[in-house]
Amino acid sequence: MPLSWIDPAAYMLLVVYLLLSCRFAGSIGINYGRVANNLPSPRQAVQLMQSCSLRKVKLYDADARVLRALAYTQMEVIIGFPNEQVYSIARKPSLARKWIKRNVAKHIRATNITAISVGNEVLTSTRGITKLLLPAMRNLHDALVALNLESQVKLSTPHALNVLSNSFPPSAGAFRPDIATSVMKPLLDFLSQTGSFVMINAYPYFAYRANPAVISLDYTLFRPNAGVKDPQTGLVYTNLLDAQLDAVFAAMASLGHKDLRIVVTETGWPSKGDPTETGVSVSNAAAYNGNLINHITTSNGTPMKPGVPVDVFIFALFNEDLKPGPESERNYGLFYPDQSMVYDVGMQKTKSPAIGNKPQLQQSSWCVAKPGVSKSSLQAALDYACGLGKADCSRIQVGQTCFDPNTLVDHASYAFNSYYQKNQKQTGTCDFGGTAMVVQQDPSTTKCAYPQN
Repeated sequence: MPLSWIDPAAYMLLVVYLLLSCRFAGSIGINYGRVANNLPSPRQAVQLMQSCSLRKVKLYDADARVLRALAYTQMEVIIGFPNEQVYSIARKPSLARKWIKRNVAKHIRATNITAISVGNEVLTSTRGITKLLLPAMRNLHDALVALNLESQVKLSTPHALNVLSNSFPPSAGAFRPDIATSVMKPLLDFLSQTGSFVMINAYPYFAYRANPAVISLDYTLFRPNAGVKDPQTGLVYTNLLDAQLDAVFAAMASLGHKDLRIVVTETGWPSKGDPTETGVSVSNAAAYNGNLINHITTSNGTPMKPGVPVDVFIFALFNEDLKPGPESERNYGLFYPDQSMVYDVGMQKTKSPAIGNKPQLQQSSWCVAKPGVSKSSLQAALDYACGLGKADCSRIQVGQTCFDPNTLVDHASYAFNSYYQKNQKQTGTCDFGGTAMVVQQDPSTTKCAYPQN
């Protein structure tokens, strides 16, 4: 249809709708931790991030080698300020100025530093400096102001969810009494005054691991489920992350801050753990992170805050072999140190801007039925794929090349893969309510060839 045929008023409404749709979607970043002795160089790590189309990265320090590797990539970078320096910076503004000059001003012309995370979970993991956190942030902010960088670089501090004394129902979310008015209120005031945002480290995995008999696995993995209703608001939650975030929103509102934005600075699911760690598996990690990406990039906020985008940083880029604690702590990565995938969440390697037109090696993948799934669940998923999903199921009909082996698993696998490939292997297109999984080995037989893009 020629553009001149479009009613101008309708056209403007369409433009506004599209702009708002873009505004409503959140974005995905990655945490780049380096507590390991076997990781690739910072330059190689940055190339890997770019090849996966990642545009945001959060660091745990301000290492000059990493910041140089990120130079001229246009990636948005959050640098980390260590807990152990909070005390000295809070006491001496001159040290704050030196830190900003050395770690921000020196790099910011080439490296797109957008925020500083001051400490990590200070209010719950570090004793003795709770009351010094805000003074340290103020001194760092004054240093940014002195260099005219305060509009480009924001300051915040990541909190664990145990800053809350109550998180259910979400509308009753509240901060712990020992920090609510003495620490959180002035901290939220500071973030509001400086145009910053709240950083939250949210791990539905921890809640599920602690209460597997109470919390549904499907609810934590963004899979289809009946949902949980907040009796006070009537809002229905279909995943635990949204419920956790709305509990934080409610807690902030109770202290007079209804408009502050939340950024999830850490979330993830371990792919390997100790035998006693409930819920740890490659398939659960792939389901959580894959469905998380799909949810964040296609949703329009949380039930309590529709239309308010939530940006999320997945933990983490690599498995880190020197991290202390249980086995799971060393197995949150999307990639092994050799840069091969631990599992596929749709971050297929492509050409990296950092290395010109030289192509990265793409890892082939197919979508197949998961072993051990109930027949009823698998049949329902197959019906969806061949019906509403519009997968090409013609070749699994009687007499066609992929009818044999004539089993539900084989027919479902072919249909799932057809849907997966048809949708360009996008995140969330190989789940089917937890009945499917991504594999790197071609499931084709001599008679039945599985499509591969």
